[in-house]
Amino acid sequence: MSGELETTASRCHFWLPNKRRHCANTPLPSSVYCGNHNPSSAPKRVPCPIDPSHTVLQDSLELHVKRCPFKKQVDALEAKPYYSKSINAGDSDEPTVSSADKRGSIHRLSTSDFWGLINKIKSVHSSVVQVLRDSYLVPESCEKWLKGQLDKSLPYQEKHVVQQASILGNMESFGILQKENNDAIAGTENSKSEVRKNDVAVVEFGAGRGYLTQMLADCYSVRKVFLIERRSYKLKADRSLRQNESLALERLRIDIEDLNLCGVDSLKGVPYLATGKHLCGPATDLTINCCMGENRKEGKGEIKGLAIATCCHHLCQWKHYKNKKFLSDIGINKKEFHAMTWFSSWAVDGDHSSDDPSIEDEAKPLKVCEKTEAHSDSGGIERIIRSMPAIERAAFGFMCKEIIDTGRLLWLKENEFDAQLVSYVPFSISPENHLLIAKKQS
Repeated sequence: MSGELETTASRCHFWLPNKRRHCANTPLPSSVYCGNHNPSSAPKRVPCPIDPSHTVLQDSLELHVKRCPFKKQVDALEAKPYYSKSINAGDSDEPTVSSADKRGSIHRLSTSDFWGLINKIKSVHSSVVQVLRDSYLVPESCEKWLKGQLDKSLPYQEKHVVQQASILGNMESFGILQKENNDAIAGTENSKSEVRKNDVAVVEFGAGRGYLTQMLADCYSVRKVFLIERRSYKLKADRSLRQNESLALERLRIDIEDLNLCGVDSLKGVPYLATGKHLCGPATDLTINCCMGENRKEGKGEIKGLAIATCCHHLCQWKHYKNKKFLSDIGINKKEFHAMTWFSSWAVDGDHSSDDPSIEDEAKPLKVCEKTEAHSDSGGIERIIRSMPAIERAAFGFMCKEIIDTGRLLWLKENEFDAQLVSYVPFSISPENHLLIAKKQS
């Protein structure tokens, strides 16, 4: 036993979680850590300016920029005709506010200001948000997916299939996606040529591996699809999609913020539908701006409809948000908007599995309000938040999400679109269950 303690003492004290042991190197004479892990001697690392997903030694930054393996990818992207830096970003001069900054701003509020903000948001919600209609649709065209008539080697999960089916079902029900003519398919060769195809392209934003488009292509007769995604993924649906000889597929690896659809040659003059499953935070606003913003030009394909499942509202930014006028009209300023986005994370950050935290009783004040105010000097804002029941925090988080999505909905309605905001799957399938769906008015 003493030998084991002696061995441990002679090793660097830096813990290696993957190996579940301490570093085996000998510590420096003046430290309990070795030269590699000594905090005081560690050189400073900074994010790579080309791709911030990795860090670089600050002393080697200039040399690294010249040799960074991502540099060729960035140079190739910037040469594309559809690349335009921050074209969809909105107020490009407006700084991005981190979640930590949002949290800090809220925690610095006085108790009275905190409850004043809570009650203001609740009042705004009751005045501008209508109860979301449940629209859990599984179209006949997608039943083969749900019945398991799929390639079992593909990494599908049932909950994702249900979400995808309901998105497509709502698109069909709303009249922006046409049902396949099964009678013609079952007929003769001559009748097969008369199968009614959707005469629009489909652009999936934040496509990921492309499984929403995979279902759409399998269940509906679309002829042209575009997958927009900034990251690289394994196990993509692209290989299966490319085996469909009647389908033209293009995948564009680009951030939605920098995408100029006018530069996509194969989309010029082609009407299209915009889709997206769980477009995180500002990606929804960037997509609306990309398709319908001020940067539209003659010759670009015209958007005919849109179906976006929103999520991660805590990532939303004032600089990107599409309907600032709506916020101004209801008395929400920039600081309050960022607070509201931070509160929105309460909708999904706790254990709400026992009940659906519906907000039918949103007019009722949070139960914790009065008793917490009586002890306002003893714990601060963090203690107040921790004392709130999870189910009530979740209900308030959903209020914030609905206000944010209502602004997007109203912007679409004010810009010649027939639009709806619905709950497209049950809470038990996904708490991120808002679907924004719209079609161009004739």
